[in-house]
Amino acid sequence: MSINATLFVQLVVFAILVWFTMRFVWPPITKAIDERTQKIADGLSAAERARLELTNANRRVDEQLSAARDDAARRLADAERLAQSMIEDAKARAAEEGAKIVAAARAEAQQEMVKAREVLRGQVAELAVRGAEQILRREVDAKAHADLLARLQTEL
Repeated sequence: MSINATLFVQLVVFAILVWFTMRFVWPPITKAIDERTQKIADGLSAAERARLELTNANRRVDEQLSAARDDAARRLADAERLAQSMIEDAKARAAEEGAKIVAAARAEAQQEMVKAREVLRGQVAELAVRGAEQILRREVDAKAHADLLARLQTEL
């Protein structure tokens, strides 16, 4: 065979190979490439959606945390105000009770003082009567009276 015929046969075989490849091999390859391209595009869009959702979720979480912190701070302030109010009420009640106790003690002391004065008056009256009795039993003498009065003063 000549080189031209070999070259021609190789050209025909190559053309058949190209036709066979274009007809049977190339379409599944391009289909696979297109499917792969579509999958990659879908994956990228899903990743972008997920990133946006994550950003939104982070924003919502931050808002909820802020609201929870504000609520906790408000409740803590309310609890502190309530505790302070309870303390003030307890102090007021304690002061009131203390004032009642002091008033009762003063009234009792006043009564005891009145009783003691009454007892003292009775004793002074008795001493005065005894002194007058002794003076009247003795004769009227200035020196004896002075001595008796000095004794009465020491008894009082």
